[in-house]
Amino acid sequence: MPSHKKISRIALTPGEPSGIGPDICLKFLQQQLDCQTVIIADPELLESRAELLNLPIRFTEFRPDEAPIIQEKGVCCVLPVKMQTISEVGKLSPLNSRYVLKTITRATKGCLQGIFDAMVTGPVHKANINKAGFEFSGHTEFIADLTGGHPVMMLATPGLRVALVTTHLPLVKVSQAITQHSLRRVIQILYQGLQNQFNIKKPRILVCGLNPHAGENGHLGTEETEIIEPALKMLRKSGLDLQGPLPADTVFTPKNLQSADVVLAMYHDQGLPVLKYMGFGQAANITLGLPIIRTSVDHGTALELAGTGKVDVGSLEFAMKVAQEIVCKKNASS
Repeated sequence: MPSHKKISRIALTPGEPSGIGPDICLKFLQQQLDCQTVIIADPELLESRAELLNLPIRFTEFRPDEAPIIQEKGVCCVLPVKMQTISEVGKLSPLNSRYVLKTITRATKGCLQGIFDAMVTGPVHKANINKAGFEFSGHTEFIADLTGGHPVMMLATPGLRVALVTTHLPLVKVSQAITQHSLRRVIQILYQGLQNQFNIKKPRILVCGLNPHAGENGHLGTEETEIIEPALKMLRKSGLDLQGPLPADTVFTPKNLQSADVVLAMYHDQGLPVLKYMGFGQAANITLGLPIIRTSVDHGTALELAGTGKVDVGSLEFAMKVAQEIVCKKNASS
């Protein structure tokens, strides 16, 4: 009997309706896919944006009781969620913040229920959501509140992976958020994620210090000697391959990276500028430590580009590719 490859069903949320999220979703669908992609959005938004961009799209409504099918070029399968108000291209409206959160919630719950194999998220506007009165620091934290688990953010581009100990925190709060316990937990989740989702049997992790020159033996800060080094020492006893704490200004040299599987940065802007310089537009955000598979684009809402057609779908394509690869590996091992 011939074996039949399971068709993946992936939920895709466009994010902020006035930004480029709807544009990249519709442009992405202008190619033959090898999975079923379900856009969770307002159909009227997608139809009006497709008309503005002059993109040939045929819309169908998602039916969860039907088996996943390979999507044809130019077909948009929609799970409808109604916006609170009409969205104007490039103009934010806090009234649609609830709509944005609802699309993310539908995708997340659909993954938990097994309706979707994974979810991929488009860019949201954090300030606009907060302006509407919702406490929202980012996709990662919001989805973790819905699913449980301890999220670890990792961005990947061909040739480099960067994970974060802390995510969307003001710099003044970073040091107090890093404890031996939290650092060990992040490293364990990162290690297991690389093993389970990327088939790396014994991951090699380069761990950044927090301070300049990794604290220079306590002269430029004590977090390395009091928190990071003891945490790494304990984890090495369990057989983890950890290098560090290393100065962040030299950890990203080719010599260091050639034998590493991931760099663990202590905070958002310590590691991500390097990754985005190296692979902006060809990178994806992968959330480890959750009971679902979630990836995301590596860019923002780009309000000024919405509706112009001048958007690059490379990051969305990479995020979808990574999500599908993780799903396939999960199915192969089950």
